[in-house]
This record gives sequence, structure tokens and C-alpha cells, in this order.
Amino acid sequence: MNLEKYIRVIEDFPVEGISFKDVTTLLKDGEAFRYAIKLMADEIRSKDVDLIVGPEARGFLFGAPIAYEIGVGFVPVRKPGKLPAETLKYEYELEYGSDSLEIHKDAIKPGDRIAVVDDLLATGGTILSAVKLVESLGGIVVHIGFLIELEELMGRKALSKYNISSIIKY
Repeated sequence: MNLEKYIRVIEDFPVEGISFKDVTTLLKDGEAFRYAIKLMADEIRSKDVDLIVGPEARGFLFGAPIAYEIGVGFVPVRKPGKLPAETLKYEYELEYGSDSLEIHKDAIKPGDRIAVVDDLLATGGTILSAVKLVESLGGIVVHIGFLIELEELMGRKALSKYNISSIIKY
């Protein structure tokens, strides 16, 4: 199945010059969504992970079903003020601005083997912040998985010391 045909491309969103890859068109197709989750889960299965971590919001859409598929728990990484218990915070740069993410301090135990999952690798800022949060809690990032990778933005370079997979490359 060619998953790329299920991705809608919207030019100049959210700002001029950005070519946004919209995964909602893939999500609404049950067969394509299931196939994408299977492909991403297959990249992680052999890594002996304890937990999947996904950043808000699209990391939830892929991380939670992948965790379910391989039989492990899911840890959300959220925007500030959204998690109810004590959190750690990490600030990062996006390809079109800046942001920050938080994780519950008790979400990961030292030595937990973690796969971090998101829909898209652009500059690597969002996922690197999730990785830094995991590592600050003593987690070991054994894999980082994406549905889509925007190769020209070279986000892989920011994550070069990690095992990375992506299903669709632009």
C-alpha cells in the first residue's frame, strides 16, 4: 500500500512557505491507518521497549495505537499546564517558532526502555525535547519512529545518536 497517497499536502500552512503534511486523511481511512500503525510497530517490536512516548498532539494519534499493538504502555508528553501531577518541562524550537513540552515526573523509571513516536520529523526540535524529557527521568531511548520524514529539513541530524525509522520520506 502506498501510504503517501493518503497524506494531504497543504501549502503555506500554518505560515507562508510551509508545506504542511496533513495526516487526517490517512487517519480517516481505516485500512491505511491500520497499515501505518503496523509498519511503525514492526520497527519497534524487536527493540524490547517498556513504554511508548508520544508528544502532543499527533504523537498521541500514532503512539497510543502502536503501544496497544505491541502490548506496552503509553506516556503522553503534553503542552504546559495540561498534565495534573508534578512535571518536568523542556523548551525547544520549531521550524516556524518555539514551544515547550512537559512530562509527569513519575511517568518513566530509570532504566525503562523507551520508543518515542510522532507523526513527522521536520527539524527534530519537538522529538528531541521529548527525548530530553525521557532521558532526564533516566529512561533509555532505544528507538524514535515517525510516519513521515521531511528530509530537506535534516531533522535526522539532530537525532543522529539515536535509532530512527520513518515510513514516508519527502
